[in-house]
Amino acid sequence: MSTGGLIITAATPPVTTPRDAAREAAERELSKPLYHQNDPSPLQRVLDRLWDWLGDFFDRAAGSTPGGTVGLVAVVLLAIAAIGALWWRLGTPRRAVTGAGTLFEAGARTAADHRAAADAHAAAGRWTEAVQERMRAVVRSLEERTLLDPRPGRTADEAAAEAAHSLPHHADELRAAAHAFDDVTYGGRTGDPDIYGRLRTLDLTLERATPLLTGPTA
Repeated sequence: MSTGGLIITAATPPVTTPRDAAREAAERELSKPLYHQNDPSPLQRVLDRLWDWLGDFFDRAAGSTPGGTVGLVAVVLLAIAAIGALWWRLGTPRRAVTGAGTLFEAGARTAADHRAAADAHAAAGRWTEAVQERMRAVVRSLEERTLLDPRPGRTADEAAAEAAHSLPHHADELRAAAHAFDDVTYGGRTGDPDIYGRLRTLDLTLERATPLLTGPTA
C-alpha cells in the first residue's frame, strides 16, 4: 500500500521458540560427536583428578612442614633411607613358620629313591628341594633299618627326637637337620649347598652308625 508516495509494508512478526524447546535443541546439537572429538577419555579424567588431589596434598604438606617444599623432600628422602637401611639390615621378609607339617608326601618311596631325587635336584641347583629329599632319605633309611617305626604323618622334628633314642651321639645333628627341613619347607628359607652338604654328610654317617639298641643309660 502506498500513501503520498510512501510505500508501507507490513512488518513480518519475529519467529519465537519456546525456552524449553530451544534448550533441548541446543543440548541435542551439542551432544553430537563432532563437538567431543577432543574430550579427554574417562581414564584421563580420573588421572587428572588424581594428580590434582596429589598436588593439593603435597601443597598442604609442604605448607605444614618446616622449610616448605625443601623440608618435605628432605623428610621423604630420610624415610626412604630409613626403609632401605632396615631392608638391608633385616633382609627380605620371610614367611614365619606356621607349624610343622608332615615329612613325607603321598606315596611310599625308598631311601634310595629319595637320595636319587636329592642328588638330581642338587645337580640342577634346586637346593631347597634337594634339602627336603635328603632329609626324607635320612628318615626313610632309619625306618628301613627298623630304628624308627614307619608312621604316617610324622614330622621332621618328631623323627629326629625319636631317632635320637637309638643314635644319641647324633642327636644334635638330627635336630639341626629337622630344623633345616622346616626352615626351607615352611619358613620361607631358601636351601643352599652348605645346608645340603651337611644333610648329605649326616645321611652317609648314619648309614655306618651303630645304634644303641638298649637305649641311653641314665
